[in-house]
Amino acid sequence: MTGAAANDRAGTVGTGDAAAAVADLLVATGIPVDRARISARAIVLADVWGIASHGILRMPSYLQRIEAGGINVGARLRDVRRAGAVVAFDGEAGLGHWQVWHAVDVAVQLARTQGVAVAAIGNSSHCGALGVYAARIRAAGAAGMVLSNGPAAIPAPEGGQPLLSTSPVAGTAAPLGHGPVVDMALGAITRGQIARHARAGEPLEAGRAFDARGEPTTDPVAALAGMIAPIGGPKGFALGYLFEALTGLVGPGLSLDVIDPFSVEHGAQAQRVSHLVLVLRPDAVDLDGDAVSRLERLRAATTASGGRVPGGERRLALEGTVQLEESLRAELVAWARRVGARTAERLLHGP
Repeated sequence: MTGAAANDRAGTVGTGDAAAAVADLLVATGIPVDRARISARAIVLADVWGIASHGILRMPSYLQRIEAGGINVGARLRDVRRAGAVVAFDGEAGLGHWQVWHAVDVAVQLARTQGVAVAAIGNSSHCGALGVYAARIRAAGAAGMVLSNGPAAIPAPEGGQPLLSTSPVAGTAAPLGHGPVVDMALGAITRGQIARHARAGEPLEAGRAFDARGEPTTDPVAALAGMIAPIGGPKGFALGYLFEALTGLVGPGLSLDVIDPFSVEHGAQAQRVSHLVLVLRPDAVDLDGDAVSRLERLRAATTASGGRVPGGERRLALEGTVQLEESLRAELVAWARRVGARTAERLLHGP
């Protein structure tokens, strides 16, 4: 169900209308139409996939940062260096969604001729759910991973200072264009999930976060100013350290240097986020030409055991509806009026 009929129920918006509204808001702030549409699709897909913490919920913080100057609406992806199958881009403080989307396209094309490719983006911004970009790799019949950093939130074991981001990672291996889309972070909870709890006034589960003094807390507001526990204890921290080191190769900084996207105080400062995209052409490493049947055997064994392929059901199509909390809808309508996004105001049913 899409269009006006899908918007009749309070809080329910058709995905097509949601994407059109998000794109209209971004265009009204000065982001070019093609980039706004790509970004809107990535943002709404997070909601479609049930990852609302990385979807439309983030729009007010993006709009605040755009208005303050922390996100550069005129940013390009500027080639800094190309070496064989590796390309490094300067994101010029642009919105991360369209930038990582483009980096995946570049890496996929390079991998088709080179067998493997890496696309790095430094000096970017938050890019939403990394699984969206892994699904793009899957759709190309390739394998790969996407890494990103963010504000430091995870301390070392027994430490009291945030050192690592939640170390988000997504990946796939899909020689036939279908297969897993694994999307996860190495924190016990994401900052977006904490922000969602804070907006709803709901406590966190115990054991997931610390306040600024390093004391365990279930208060989401205190957690936003504090730290997040890693999954898996020391092993989770070690894996996060590896991902931090890989994105640290890109620069221009570490998670220690990344600006918190929810910070109004620092809204005028570029986040300087790093993203790393790795794409592998499956046949380039297939010793006996039997990779497809091996992965099919893995899928069949998984489902026969009662399990499921992680993220196998996730698609890039915008289908169905998404739910918007009334406070978020009202905030977006206010932004639409503020920036002159008339289509967004209409689609979001502003009174």
